[in-house]
Amino acid sequence: MRLSPGRLLPPWAGTLAAKAAAFITGMCCALAALLGVLVHVSVTHQTVDQARDRALQRLAEVTEDYEAGDTLRRGAGLDPPGLPAPLRKMAAGGERGTMVAEHRGRPTMWAAGPADGGRALAVGIDYSQQARTIDGLDRAILWSSALAIGATLLVGSFAVTRVTRRLHTTARVARRITAGDLDARVGDPRTKDADRPQDEVAAVAAALDSMAASLQGKLLAEQRFTADVAHELRTPLTGLHAAAELLPPGRPTELVRDRVAALRTLTEDLLEISRLDTGRERLDAETEQLGPLAERVVRAAGAAGAGTTEVRVVRDLSVETDRRRLERVLGNLVANAHRHGRAPVVLTVDGPVVTVRDHGDGYPEYLLAHGPQRFRTEGGSKGHGLGLTIALGQAEVLGARLEFANAPDGGAVATLTLPQRP
Repeated sequence: MRLSPGRLLPPWAGTLAAKAAAFITGMCCALAALLGVLVHVSVTHQTVDQARDRALQRLAEVTEDYEAGDTLRRGAGLDPPGLPAPLRKMAAGGERGTMVAEHRGRPTMWAAGPADGGRALAVGIDYSQQARTIDGLDRAILWSSALAIGATLLVGSFAVTRVTRRLHTTARVARRITAGDLDARVGDPRTKDADRPQDEVAAVAAALDSMAASLQGKLLAEQRFTADVAHELRTPLTGLHAAAELLPPGRPTELVRDRVAALRTLTEDLLEISRLDTGRERLDAETEQLGPLAERVVRAAGAAGAGTTEVRVVRDLSVETDRRRLERVLGNLVANAHRHGRAPVVLTVDGPVVTVRDHGDGYPEYLLAHGPQRFRTEGGSKGHGLGLTIALGQAEVLGARLEFANAPDGGAVATLTLPQRP
């Protein structure tokens, strides 16, 4: 059974880089808008105030000329056409004021004050230059804001991408460790140089490397312990087996021989587990016909007291594989089906796919979720021992895929998919 190391994230959707880019863009836009509004308001107020002061000064001069009976200057007049109605009303009420309005297609700064007969004495000053200045300033603010946002986004994205690339590397190594590659390390350069400043990503990488090294050390120690125990048990068990053969016939002798045989089988299984754990097992491949091989496995299982197994060959196939290891895998699956399931047990060959099914209660949930675990029991029931663990390990040596599932109508189903080599 091969467990998925985790769903890989897409390159951008929902990643830190995309969120950081969106955040940087939003902050740049907000800052550019704020600065643009402040500059626009400040310059506009300054420009309008200057134009207003000029218009009021001209109005004062025109008022002096009007009171002195002199001819009014150009651009001044009583109730001139184009004077905004609100400003005319204000002047008729005895107050002075200014206003910008369109006159003859051009922006004009008007200044008006009261005159005899409830009329308005007004002066108009061309406001085109000031309006163009403000418009040019607004365009400059927009362009400079766009350039600043683009430059900041590029620089920010580059900086964030460097961080996210390191995070992706760390996540990739973590997935490799989850998949069983305990030699995988992040090896962040910042963790190797003590004088280099350490950031949070380097701390995470260092912690992951330290965890992997510690886990690898503990697993290696466990593997050595298992191998040492199995080797140490082998010698006394051999002597015990020889001594049991010398006992006189009888029921006690049968019980002793049975228990000694069980201990020898367990010891051999432990030795096999330790060899598989080292990952140094090599194939002795040859061409095998799956149908006859399945028949041999079933006959051997029946001779060992595993019970009757039906063999169905849907489509026979010749494969390049290690016969001994393949027989070990199928034999363990058949034995487990008889030991923990119920009859009928069916072994089906369909091309490179071999299934072993029983009609019992099915595999427990923990086995379906995490794969076989050594000697694990649940709810007081008998555990699955080492048989399925050895089958899974030998299947990996063969390059095959071993999957465990429960049939919809009940029963456990083990599916072995063999690689097809040219």
